[in-house]
Amino acid sequence: MFFQHIYDKTLAQASYLIGCQKKGEAIVIDAKRDVDTYLQIAEQNNLTITHIAETHIHADFLAGSRELAKLTGAKLYLSDEGGEGWEYEFPHVGLKDGSTFMVGNLKFEVIHTPGHTPESISFLLTDMPATEAPVMLFTGDFVFVGDIGRPDLLEEAAGLKDTKIPGAKEMYRSVERFRDLPDYVQVWPGHGAGSACGKALGAVPSSTVGYEKIRNWALQYADNQEGFIDYLLEDQPEPPRYFAMMKKLNKVERPLLTEVPKPKLLSNDAFQKAMDEGVKVIDTRNKLAFAEGFIPGTLNIQHNNAFPTWMGWFVNYDEPFILIAEEEQHDELVRMLMRIGLDNLYGYIPNVDVWTELGNELVQAKIIDQDTVRNMQKHSETQIIDLRGATEYQDGHLEGADHIFVGYLEDNLDKIKREGEVVIHCKTGDRAAIGYSILYKNGFRNINNYISGFEEWEQDGNPVIREAKEQVPA
Repeated sequence: MFFQHIYDKTLAQASYLIGCQKKGEAIVIDAKRDVDTYLQIAEQNNLTITHIAETHIHADFLAGSRELAKLTGAKLYLSDEGGEGWEYEFPHVGLKDGSTFMVGNLKFEVIHTPGHTPESISFLLTDMPATEAPVMLFTGDFVFVGDIGRPDLLEEAAGLKDTKIPGAKEMYRSVERFRDLPDYVQVWPGHGAGSACGKALGAVPSSTVGYEKIRNWALQYADNQEGFIDYLLEDQPEPPRYFAMMKKLNKVERPLLTEVPKPKLLSNDAFQKAMDEGVKVIDTRNKLAFAEGFIPGTLNIQHNNAFPTWMGWFVNYDEPFILIAEEEQHDELVRMLMRIGLDNLYGYIPNVDVWTELGNELVQAKIIDQDTVRNMQKHSETQIIDLRGATEYQDGHLEGADHIFVGYLEDNLDKIKREGEVVIHCKTGDRAAIGYSILYKNGFRNINNYISGFEEWEQDGNPVIREAKEQVPA
């Protein structure tokens, strides 16, 4: 048996290529959209991709299953569970609980594991004819290392009301079914640490059923469904705005993108015209470089692992956008955009020199240090805004700080003072850089960015306010 774990660290998303080397057949599970990776692996190992499967209708990335099917001719093996409204709207081989299929000598059995979503399935692999005992379970967003999938995304991100409690109850039943599997079965999940699909995902890529029985919090709630549901639903991270669009695009017919496109270089005049017309411009430079001089009205979403997530928060799918990025960065940036379906890239400019060549001036951000924050705290008219997530804020924040999560900042501009001084911060400065650029674009000129953030503040022993939380007993 051939096995390869493919991991996209930008979305903390795992996919898998498993092959029967004797018959030369392979399956890909939960493919990312830049599918050349799988084609290369298959070719290097003398395998033909004959099967393509998904564990569920994904919310956090745009699956590349259909791109891969178009290029290989492989069949799609997808869930037919979940009931009305959860049907894939394109041709596929439908799978139900108990369905089996072969990839060469490898047997895959389908287990319906609802909770994260109603149609969610897991794949139990047996390496025939070596053994009749299962060896691996591909769980998607059902069981992670140390955590389980959240059932509130459909309600919080996709707007499906009154779904999180029923989803949590389904998840409890699915977890109890997981408990019955042999301890030795390997668990290969769809996500790792950093994904918004759970709140306590482990950093290691895989586990076993037996290990999860010991360490996964969800397996500690036998005969306590109420406590399980309470803990499952509390303190989940804010779901990115683009999740709702992923749910739609992964279910319906859509345009396919079978190769990585190359962005168009814009002339100075074309860039100026686009700016005048209000085309959104994303400056992908480091936060410190951005602070030293930026084009007014641009958003600073840095080229790092979080780039696609923040792009999904702040760029709409029906609007064109421009990147400020050097050419050698394009392949990686475009791949990240592809993975969440942001295909409406208007073009790029390599750097901000274009702006000054057009006769315009760059703007410098107001960056302040810890001493300045302490002095400004003494003045009652100073507003301090914490841009971190709600759970981070509850775990500890500056005295007197208001909380506005950066993803919701544009919806809450009326809560920010336009007179007097405003201090913004996050944990280490990345989200504050985004926030600063958003506020400047919206006419705020009284913003001070404490770019070193809460991590430095706390480490240096400054006062921190912590909010007591009720503990849910196991």
